[in-house]
Parts: sequence; structure tokens; C-alpha cells
Amino acid sequence: MPVTQVATKQRRAPVPQKRAARPPRKPARPQALTKARKTKARKTNGAVSKPAGTSEPGSAAGGRRLATAFDAASRLPALAESRRRLLRASEREASSPGELAEAIESDVALTIAVMRAAGDAPDAKGRTGGVRQAVEALSASGVREIVASIDIYDSFDSPSPAADRYERFRRHAVATRHAADRIGELARLGERDELAVAALVHDIGRLVLSEMYGQFEQLDDRRMGPDARVRCERRELGIDHALVGAVLVRRWGFPGGVAAAVERHHTPKAGGHAAAIRLADLVVHHAQGDAAPADAMVDAASKLGLERKRLAPLLYEFPHSGEARPRSSDPCPLSVREVDALRGLAEGKVYKQIASELSLSVSTIRTHLHNVYRKIDAVDRAQAVLMARDRGWI
Repeated sequence: MPVTQVATKQRRAPVPQKRAARPPRKPARPQALTKARKTKARKTNGAVSKPAGTSEPGSAAGGRRLATAFDAASRLPALAESRRRLLRASEREASSPGELAEAIESDVALTIAVMRAAGDAPDAKGRTGGVRQAVEALSASGVREIVASIDIYDSFDSPSPAADRYERFRRHAVATRHAADRIGELARLGERDELAVAALVHDIGRLVLSEMYGQFEQLDDRRMGPDARVRCERRELGIDHALVGAVLVRRWGFPGGVAAAVERHHTPKAGGHAAAIRLADLVVHHAQGDAAPADAMVDAASKLGLERKRLAPLLYEFPHSGEARPRSSDPCPLSVREVDALRGLAEGKVYKQIASELSLSVSTIRTHLHNVYRKIDAVDRAQAVLMARDRGWI
């Protein structure tokens, strides 16, 4: 009898029943916002809860919630006053595309609606890089027809948590657009109308994630800088608002440059429009009293060729006040040195001062300015400065 028991133990011992039944400790890397990602988010101190009603497979449920959140962000309501002003301007026969564009760029929802409509036009062919071009493609009457049906919110007539959230989002977007435009001017970036659109929608992914996760706002700790909050999103959700926003912007058919800037505006190595939006976002957070690390601002400025000493005047200008600076859709025909020389004239400096600051000879400065007069058909320095300022070149 004992022999039988020993034999039985020897037969059962090698069978690793519990080990075979244990799931792997590290699952295969899933797609963003799948069941595995949501499970991880749910376990992190309750920061983000799993939405209710998700008994179906994770990938299918996640896809549905993402599509629903995209639809909600695409139907973003406009500030009632912004829509009222735009409709009033579109009814005036003397209104220019620039005036209509300025009214549209005061609101993210108006910008999205007009850009999407212009992109869907049969003859658009990707030429609507900015709001001004979209207005020219649609005409004033077309713009009026599009925005007349947009939902609106009013923080005074109909106060609600949703209205407050939309208004906070709009204010930050518009302030970032102003800062990005100023930075684009300092860094001499091209396609500034496209930069303005990218700055306005740079945080649209935050609205998407707010729709998907009821407690997403808990991740928005203003004591952390913008880049740190993005890292927190990736850690908690497995994805961040910049990537989600870029996906949605591409679905809308916006120019590729806008989508790329939105996707990379928290990427430290990015340059161009993405770096301008990153710096603008930091400047606006700094003006609002939120965390905005100085080293991050210096780093973003360096990607644009802006020295550290250029940041102090920029921070002084914000919170933004005063009229918007002119922004021209036309390319500047002047060289970098010609713009530098003309800017010196605009600041009231004489040839010798300009030459000293640019490390050039006085005769070279004189040659540059004569070239400026010839290229823009100006009769003297005063007219050249006025023309350049009116067209947004200096």
C-alpha cells in the first residue's frame, strides 16, 4: 500500500497545474484605450474610472467610446457672443476676409466649423491652410450659413458646469493663438495662418479624453507643468491628448501641418510650428499662474532660434491685451537681413545703430533698405515701415 501511494505522488508531482493556469504577468502591448489599458488606469489610485456599461470586448467598447467622444468634440458649441459678432460682420458688405477671420478665430468651434466646410468644398484641394483662406473659399454668405446652425453656450444667460468648461477651453485656446502668433513673428515662421489654426485646436484631445473618462479632470494638476501632465496622461491612460487630438484633426481633413503641430506640441525635440505652440502654451500657463518651468520655455525657444533674452519681453506682454497684430497670408518678399534693417528703422534707429547691432557696415544697411523700397514699391522709409507693419512683416 505505501508503494502505491509513492507511485501516485510521483505521477502527480511533475504536473504544474497552478503554474500553467496563471496568466502572464506582462500582457502583450495592446492598442490604445483597449481593455488592458483601462484596467491599468482603473488600478492607479482611482484616478481614472472605467466608464459604465462595458461588458462587451474591450477593443470594441473602446472603439465605440472613442467614436462617441470624437462626435462630441466635433459638435463643440460656440460662445454666443462670438457667433453673434461673426454673423453681424458677415452681413456687412464692407467686411473683408481678414475681419471675418478675426471673428472666427475668437472661438474654437467657429474655427472648426469653417475649416471643415472649406476642406469639404469640391474645389478646395487642400488649399485652405488657414481661416482666412477658408473664408475666401466659402464667401461671407457661405460662412454665415455654416455658423448660423452651430450650438451655442452663454455663461451668463445659461450658466452650467458644461458652459464653464467650454469657456475655459476657449479662453486658453485663444490666448495660445495670440501667443503663438507673436512667437511666429519673432521666429519668422511661415504659414502663420496655419499656425493660428493649430494653436486654436492644440488641446482638442483633452475634450475627447474628458468625454471618455469621467474623472479625467483629476489628472489636470496645475501644479505640474504642461509636459509633466502629458506624461501623467500616458502613464494613467496609455495615451495622451496630443495624439488623440491629432487623430481627430486629421479626420476633419485639416492640413497635414496643423495635425503634425497638434501631435508634437509637447515633444521637446520638435521645431517649427510645434515648438511655437509648445512655447505659447507655456507662456499662457505662466500668465495664468500655473506651473510653467523656465527651463522648458528656454528649451522650446531654442528650437525656434530664439535666445533666452527674448523671453522676458514675451512674458511681459501676456496676459494678452490690446489689438491683435496684423498677420498677412502673403509671403514676405524681403530677406531676413532686409527685415532686420527695416525693423531697426521702425524702432527709430539710424543706419549706424542698425549696422552696429547687426554687425554689418553702414553701406550694407543702406543697400538692404534700398532693396526693401524697390521690392515693396515704397517711396521712402516711412512708407516702407507702414506697408510692412500693415502686412504683418515686422
